[in-house]
Amino acid sequence: MGNYRVAPDIKVDINRLRNAYEVFRENLGFTTDDPSKVDFNAICINRKPGDPNSITGGNVRGLYWTYADESGKEEQRLPEIQEEQYTEICPDFEATYIEEVYNDIQAKYKVGRVRFLMKPPRSCLSWHRDPNKRLHIPIITNPGCRMVIDDESFHMPANGNAYICNNDQYHNFFNGSEIDRVHLVAVLLKE
Repeated sequence: MGNYRVAPDIKVDINRLRNAYEVFRENLGFTTDDPSKVDFNAICINRKPGDPNSITGGNVRGLYWTYADESGKEEQRLPEIQEEQYTEICPDFEATYIEEVYNDIQAKYKVGRVRFLMKPPRSCLSWHRDPNKRLHIPIITNPGCRMVIDDESFHMPANGNAYICNNDQYHNFFNGSEIDRVHLVAVLLKE
């Protein structure tokens, strides 16, 4: 458990969070019917105040580094996101359980973007590293859903716990199951 750990001060009602997610899923995205969204599906929970464009395009994914070829040379992908500016709940989530969870996370951690991230069945992310650690709250998962950081592979169950993951180290995620994997993920600016 060197690259991830349970966040002791966050506990959510996973059934309420999953139900709230299901309500918004149809209205806000996560369709695996669209091949352009198979690589990366996200629904943004917060944004820059008054700026709906801050949750579109490359702002959804954000800066990361990867090894593009066999040379071993690290390459940057996408520009840096001004994470500290993401302080406003998106209007769709106001007065919902999602906002309660968001407020609880914000009260305990300095965070940037907070997003629902979905990975379709039998798919994975590239080997990459992010600028910051992440706080993950699994919502829908399966033992075949695994995070790999450096040489460590682990499964995060959807049991109401939040997990702090060293996403600033090289990692990937694979969904080896036959269901969508959904996590609520917050960028940690400080622990």
